[in-house]
Amino acid sequence: MFDQSESFVTEDGRTIGGVMMEMKNITLRFGGVVAIKDISFDVREGEIRAIIGPNGAGKSSMLNVISGFYHPQDGEVWYKGGKRPPMKPFEVARQGIARTFQNIALFEGMTVLDNVMTGRLNHMKAGILSQAFWYGKAQREETENREIVERVIDFLEIQNIRKTPVGRLPYGLKKRVELARALAADPKLLLLDEPMAGMNVEEKEDMSRFILDVNDEFGTTIVLIEHDMSVVMDISDRVVVMDYGKKIGDGTPKDVRSNQAVIDAYLGVAHD
Repeated sequence: MFDQSESFVTEDGRTIGGVMMEMKNITLRFGGVVAIKDISFDVREGEIRAIIGPNGAGKSSMLNVISGFYHPQDGEVWYKGGKRPPMKPFEVARQGIARTFQNIALFEGMTVLDNVMTGRLNHMKAGILSQAFWYGKAQREETENREIVERVIDFLEIQNIRKTPVGRLPYGLKKRVELARALAADPKLLLLDEPMAGMNVEEKEDMSRFILDVNDEFGTTIVLIEHDMSVVMDISDRVVVMDYGKKIGDGTPKDVRSNQAVIDAYLGVAHD
């Protein structure tokens, strides 16, 4: 079990736990292009950890390293006190890590309920035969998983669209359904890749509230990529700042706001 002894007090006085995940000297290359260059940071249990930076900074690539879609050429990923070997995404998911995507990845022809139910696949252990005839263990599993999914649907206030095909929903609700599917997996670590991209002000306020509620009520650790700086500064406990694949800042929102390198990156000051 990872060390819980070291805690961290946030700017608003909230105490978060010990280190859950460490990215140690991560370097990721695609041919001659270096997407991530020697970046290290940690994620503490129970916190909302933001990753920010201009377009092309390598933020989504870092999230893909965490979730097993990319494997870095150099560096190590440590999770719950142990070095993690190269893993496929489904193996990472079985460790209790779930995610949403920058571009919505839902089954458009399926209902909201059915989409959210797919988040429970790793929790279904019944064999093919019992599933086909829906008896015994398969029947009990589906009933239990359905109850969990219904609670997630209620939590995110999408009860009235639960039987609606996802393809008919507006963009903001699709984002909420994708969050619901990730939550249905009962993650310990939740990765959110631009969950508020393309939303209006009201939708952003709703999503911010849900993210805070997930963190507070479920105790879920969250790693968040987001471009809206007002949202990031309001809801995150600590912030990692990336630019051109490098880390240029790391600390509390207050620390990051006063970091000259971060200010220069966001104001578009010329790089040497």
